Amino acid sequence: MILANPPWHYWIGVAVAIPAVLLLLVTIVGYFIKVSRPRYPRR
Repeated sequence: MILANPPWHYWIGVAVAIPAVLLLLVTIVGYFIKVSRPRYPRR
């Protein structure tokens, strides 16, 4: 019976994974901006 119905909860994983990946990218980019910009200032 359980195998007859397709699982409906996989979209929750997508809805959580996409913001998690974006948050990780924003954190990495923000870190490099905060660390690299003072080290190599614009002239």
